[in-house]
Amino acid sequence: MKKNKTFWFLLLVCILMVIPFLGIYDYNTKGEPRESIVSYTMLESGNWILPRNSVGEMAYKPPMFYWAVAAVSKVCGEVNEFSSRLPSAIAYIAIIGGIFLFYQRRRNGMLAFVTALVAFTSWELHRQGFNCRVDMLLTAGIVGALLLFYRWYERGMHGVPIWAILLMSMAVLTKGPIGALLPCLTMGVFMLFRRVNFFRVFFSMLLFGLLSLVIPAFWYYAAWQQGGQEFLDLMLEENVGRMTSTMSYESCVEPWYYNFITLIIGYLPWVLLALMALFVAKWKGMLSQISASCRKMDDVDVFSLVTIVVIFVFYCIPQSKRSAYLMPIYPFIAYFVARMLFWLHSEHHRLLNAFGAFLSVVGLLLVVVFVVLKFIPINPDWFHGRHGFQNYSMVLQLQQTGSWWQWLILAFGSFILIAWWRGKRNVLGLVMLILAFYLQFNAVYKPPVLNAKSVRNVAAVVDQLVPADKGKLYEFIEEGVLAKGDPVHYFEMNFYLHDRVGNFYKSRPDEGYLMIGVDDAERWIPKFQQEGYQFSKVYDSGKQRVAGQPMQLLKFSK
Repeated sequence: MKKNKTFWFLLLVCILMVIPFLGIYDYNTKGEPRESIVSYTMLESGNWILPRNSVGEMAYKPPMFYWAVAAVSKVCGEVNEFSSRLPSAIAYIAIIGGIFLFYQRRRNGMLAFVTALVAFTSWELHRQGFNCRVDMLLTAGIVGALLLFYRWYERGMHGVPIWAILLMSMAVLTKGPIGALLPCLTMGVFMLFRRVNFFRVFFSMLLFGLLSLVIPAFWYYAAWQQGGQEFLDLMLEENVGRMTSTMSYESCVEPWYYNFITLIIGYLPWVLLALMALFVAKWKGMLSQISASCRKMDDVDVFSLVTIVVIFVFYCIPQSKRSAYLMPIYPFIAYFVARMLFWLHSEHHRLLNAFGAFLSVVGLLLVVVFVVLKFIPINPDWFHGRHGFQNYSMVLQLQQTGSWWQWLILAFGSFILIAWWRGKRNVLGLVMLILAFYLQFNAVYKPPVLNAKSVRNVAAVVDQLVPADKGKLYEFIEEGVLAKGDPVHYFEMNFYLHDRVGNFYKSRPDEGYLMIGVDDAERWIPKFQQEGYQFSKVYDSGKQRVAGQPMQLLKFSK
């Protein structure tokens, strides 16, 4: 394949693997509707600087991602699952295309192609590429800025890398100053490793970092004009407090080894092959070999390795840790994984064959289980415990899954899985095997599993019982009331009810409809009755949990 054809073929594969499946399952966590409701509020209110949702809260992140979702949704006609996930998907595909071009121009086309597909099929990047969250857009800004910084470096460090600065500006507008700090810090460490003068490194990175803050400064000023001290306190908490572990509340607090665990899980399935490779590695003289290899590293290798180490160590420092924080290192890890694949193919072909056989068998077994499940009568009494109803719903939805196009994808993926046993068992064949599994997963397995966790059906019942012209809806969640920061709300319910759920605890209205968990109702309804409120039950979600509890809809008056 010619280089330009390889690039377009890669983009086509990524698009076909992602875009068609963005909107075929509902929101099923609090994170996605929490983000999409900001864009919904932007379009409804016309406030594109600092909109507030129906409970009066401002967004916890800068607006770049919300602007992107709002712009796409404007074209689509509404904010929905597809339009809200599309910006992350585009950023995901852009990262894959960018990393291919970077290594293709400095190595060879085949290594770059495999590198890109390894990154594309790493579990963390792949799952985040389907999410309505800010992390993938931030990752695209950081990775893009790093790649452009390297181009500036190899061209003699002349002039100003304007595109790198603009990408850092985008990253800052997505999640704050971390979007400029990480690229500048990483590039600065790399340049020091290549013995560039310290003062030149320091002042050039300082200048570029400050330049990247110019455009975001306009938004920060405008947001401060609207939000005042509340906005300043929130930004300091999220940007300074989170990184220095001085937040007034605990948020994603994890131990020091958490990043190692998430990296191992996040790089499935390739980490399994890496672990298998440990058994065929020649341990005798390994340290001396590693030392010799490090001394022979050229600029591309050093840059890739420094990026991985600096960003990983950086995110080990604060107490706040999430698996998504490490995503900027995933494309660079893919480069070394791709090199490992070609080494195994050359030196330990049987190990590569064994890994491919394992994946093929697992993939085909999932197909068999899915088909057999169609013929087994499911009894809800088989499912017990806290998540019993959800597990029953999951199996039931898997049974009901099976549109003609899903069966077609299942058959096509199965053909690829079987072809491993008859085709050329090389590196590209292994990558195709994993792509086939992900295709089946995205199209067939994932939608029913995630839809079982959705509360869209509960929201539909509430919307039917209490339409917008019948009364005002309110929520009460004890955890949200008592939380010091980042309070819990009925985010999914509020999105599917079109952002019309108010805060009962703060507003204390005289009449309306209250959504409350059964456990919270047992503790708090008597207190509200002492204030003169009267309640009557309108609806109960039964075994289905909403924000961790079965939910009641109560009509109230005072």
